[in-house]
Amino acid sequence: MRIGISAFSHKNQNIWSNGLGQNVMFLVQTLRRIPFVTDVVLIDAGSEESLSDQIDLNKFGTRLMRQKEATDLVDVVIELAGALGIPWLDLLRARGKKVVYHCVGQPHSSLVDTAIFDREGFFLRPDRFDEVWVLPKDAVFAPMMRTLYRCPVQVAPYLWSPHFLDDRIKELAGIGHLYGFKPDQPDTEAKGWRVTMFEPNLAPIKSSLIPMLVSDVAERRSPGTVSMLYALNTGHLVNHPTMLHFAHSLDLVKSNRAVFTGRHDIAGFMSQYGVDAAVAHQWQNDQNYSYLDVLHGDYPLIHNSPWLKDAGYYYPEFNVEAGAALLVQARQRHQESLVDYRERSHRVFKAVDPESPENVQGYADLLMSLTSSQSRGIAA
Repeated sequence: MRIGISAFSHKNQNIWSNGLGQNVMFLVQTLRRIPFVTDVVLIDAGSEESLSDQIDLNKFGTRLMRQKEATDLVDVVIELAGALGIPWLDLLRARGKKVVYHCVGQPHSSLVDTAIFDREGFFLRPDRFDEVWVLPKDAVFAPMMRTLYRCPVQVAPYLWSPHFLDDRIKELAGIGHLYGFKPDQPDTEAKGWRVTMFEPNLAPIKSSLIPMLVSDVAERRSPGTVSMLYALNTGHLVNHPTMLHFAHSLDLVKSNRAVFTGRHDIAGFMSQYGVDAAVAHQWQNDQNYSYLDVLHGDYPLIHNSPWLKDAGYYYPEFNVEAGAALLVQARQRHQESLVDYRERSHRVFKAVDPESPENVQGYADLLMSLTSSQSRGIAA
């Protein structure tokens, strides 16, 4: 079986701009492990002739081509990181080939937010796929996706590897910035933690408002817990009246211990600014690469992701008080419980490894179901 996966090249491309680029490469890594898959290529739906310099296609055993080049070289096409031409997909399907939409972003938010908040977006003819694959975090939306796209919906394994993060860590080490949790030194006075939050703040599903409250309450309940708060991805919000009133209600802001800044990659920011911990919040979007990046550095991650309940420091739903208590607890005990913390993180890393037998078999089963006449998708 020969497989093509859509990629999206554009100017000033950076692997850390979003998770899609990594998604594509991890999927390549998994599919190439399946015995009956003979080739995996990337089909560019973008404007450039190559992807980010941070992606070495040779290491992943794949190559980039245009749609026209791929026509006779693929049996299955997976639309993932770029929308492919509808006439071309119709041609492939007319020839008996299969087309899958692998939806890795939260599907409800991607439809609603672009319309309500008047942002750029698009919605192409829905009946252009043979099947839709969603990640476990989005299985709840299967009925919506099945109705919308008029085809079966399957749940695909979630994949992550530290491949790109390790490259970035080496790059940072070369200029003297070390990524990873740094315990207090025995001969130095313990200070409050520098805490960050990295939600994109582009939609309600991933916002920094709850993490800001968690950090502020932790410092109120146990003074000396937080020395500085860094709210990333808030540059576009700092002049908004609602954000201004909200921010000025926080004690950390009143005491000049808060910084609101723009976009940064997690490894670069945490290593260069000496950040000690991260607080996160999501709403129906509990699988995020940023969480795994933080855990890979052994940093305390205070989060509300049920999927990650056994790793980091988990607080339920919107429970600010519980999150604050965990931040205080982490400040007091993280150093002494680091071995157990690391072991719990590594169990998660093993479960999402693109080359694990379970994940390889999971995608093999999806492909076999797709190419058989038995594909029915998951039940409502």
